[in-house]
This record gives sequence, C-alpha cells and structure tokens, in this order.
Amino acid sequence: MSVQVEIDRILQQASETGAIPGAVAVAATRNEIIYQGTFGKRDASKDTTMTPDSVFWIASMTKAITAAAAMQLVERDKLTLDAPLAAVLRDLAETQVLDGFDSEGTPKLRPPRQPITLRHLLTHTAGFCYDMWNGDMVRYLETTGIPPFRSGLNAAMKVPIMRDPGARWEYGTNIDFVGKVVEAVSGERLDAYFLNHLLAPLGMTDTAFVIGGDQRKRLVAMHSRGADGALTPIPFEIKQDPEFFAGGGGLYGTAPDYIKFTQMMLNNGTGNGNRVLKPETVALMSQNHIGELNMTPMASAVPTASNNVDFLPGIDKKYGLSFMINTVQTAEGRSAGSLAWAGLANTYYWIDPARDITGVIMMQVLPFADTTCLKVFSDFERAVYAGLGAKQAA
Repeated sequence: MSVQVEIDRILQQASETGAIPGAVAVAATRNEIIYQGTFGKRDASKDTTMTPDSVFWIASMTKAITAAAAMQLVERDKLTLDAPLAAVLRDLAETQVLDGFDSEGTPKLRPPRQPITLRHLLTHTAGFCYDMWNGDMVRYLETTGIPPFRSGLNAAMKVPIMRDPGARWEYGTNIDFVGKVVEAVSGERLDAYFLNHLLAPLGMTDTAFVIGGDQRKRLVAMHSRGADGALTPIPFEIKQDPEFFAGGGGLYGTAPDYIKFTQMMLNNGTGNGNRVLKPETVALMSQNHIGELNMTPMASAVPTASNNVDFLPGIDKKYGLSFMINTVQTAEGRSAGSLAWAGLANTYYWIDPARDITGVIMMQVLPFADTTCLKVFSDFERAVYAGLGAKQAA
C-alpha cells in the first residue's frame, strides 16, 4: 500500500466516522511536496467540503514565525540573545514575580532576580505563563481584573511572571512579548514586518493576522468536543482589531502555506528562491537552549481550552529558539533532534532535518491536546515515515 493511499485511508476514516470534522495534511522534503490531502468538512453542521486552501487559526504555530523575525534582527545586530530587554520594551522593565497570595488573597509580588532576555522569551524560561495551564494566573486575573490575554488589549500584558527568569521551563505568553520587541526594534507593526520579511519572500500569501474577505469564504469553523465525544461548531474568532498583534498565537493560514515555512527551516533558511535566515541561524534555533532543564507537562487549569498536555511522554524534551526538541527517536519515526510544536485548536507540525522530512496537519477542535486529534496526527506522521522507509528500501 502506498503512503498516499495509507494516509488517505487514515484521514478519510477519521473524518467519515465523525472523530474529527475535517483536516488538511501536507508532508514535504526540503525541495518537494510528497503528500497533500484534504478530508471532511470545514463545518460539521454544513456541507462545506475541506479544500487545500482552507483557512485555519494556527494559534501557537505563529510562534516559530515570530522567532524567525526576531532572529533576523539578531542577524542584523539589532538584538542579541542575552542582553536585558527592559530598555527595548517597558513592559518587561516593570515585570514582577508572583510569590503567591497573602491570607486575604492579595497577590504577593517581588522583583525578579535577573533581567529577562530574548533567549528567555524564545525558550519559555522567562517565567510568563498562560492561565489555561496555571491556576495561580487564573486567580491573579480574577483578583486584579486584568483582562485575559486573548482580549488583544495591551493591558493584558501587565502580568507577573511565575518564576525567576531562567529557573524553569513554563509555556506562556513569552513570544507575544517577542512580537512587541520586533515592532520596537524594527519600527514596523508586526503584521507589516511579517509580510515584508517572511511571508511574502516565502510565498506564504494566505497567512495573516486579519482574515481577508476571500479567506473568510474558506475559513474553517471551530468545533468543541463535548464530554460525550461529540463535536459541535462554536463561535470563535481572534480579535480582528486588537491593540497589538499576538506574536504568540494570532495568525490565520493554510497548511500549504505553513509547509513553506517548515521547508525553509529544512533548507537552512531558504525558501521560494529567497534567503530569509542564515544557515548558522537556523542551526542555532535548532539547538537546545535550556541546558539541563526539561520541558514539563502542562496541567490544565481551564478545561474548556486545553486538556492536560504531555507530548511524547517518557521522552526528555528540550527547547530551542521556539521549538520543542525530542532527545530520542519517537515511536512514529521522528529522528532525535527534530523540531516541533502545535496550535491550540489542534494544528501540529514537525521538522526532521536528519531525514529531510516535515509535516503539517491542521484541524479546528477545542480543547487542545484532543486525544482523537493527537491520534490522527500520530497516525499521519507514522504513515509518512513508513512511506520513507519503503522508498529507501526500494
């Protein structure tokens, strides 16, 4: 059975049985697309067939693009990885550490023991968190009345960090601050910077913070999985006129667009005939930057947004400059040292330089780390590697 047929079977079955509403999946080497498939519906309640150009909220898959933007500025000597960023971004100059709550429920704050750097932000070791995986932040927002981060308001950035910078890995709003740093240093709004320096050069013409008129016709509905496993379309849209564009999760785009970005990483910084990063920068982004620290499981504090998250359980995971790095080969076949991450609505990608393969699969289901979506992703990835093995054996 060919890889095309096997992947088609996996994704067709998942969509036809209602396990997922629909999906778009793409796999590629650095130079060519080796698989592309579309399955199911954009909206489970309507007769809207999924197409390759279907538009998804890619959420935290935005982070790698923001990191690439920041590293372009490092290449131009506009930023460095280890200089304090307080002079660049006032929000970071005022950051305090949350040391719990007193007997009356008032937050206890103190200054951090060291300044926040770009390396801290890009590796999620600056101390910032997301409320959906941190009960203390849920309580802090309720106590202070600070708006939730997804409001798109600048006031939402006025939050404390949970740990001193460099103390531990904790997933959070770090790379949204990187987006603000990119704006401050470049003098361009984040949407304009992305377009001018990454999206247009790479040919990613269907990726943007603001949903265009033509894109809206192709927009995939968000679906919520209930306790009974049933999927229901729900109203959902990232704020289209925010006070700031969220470098950590604000983009909408397509799977064929995103594979152009991951192919660029495989191709050492070149895509669509344009160089956007130096080879040495891609190599640097792909290395472990958290030393002896490991990624830790993310326990859900907001079950409607995310399940508990523990990618590749039993495997130590490191973090590069915005990428998860697996330290040993995975059951699916992903080589040690590969890069990967995901988006909140169950969009996923991986980049395997050792075997010259990358894959993207996009669904639109909440909460995150949906067991069924993760299985579909795993089965897709496993089939891609099985196809590579068969090709090499032949």
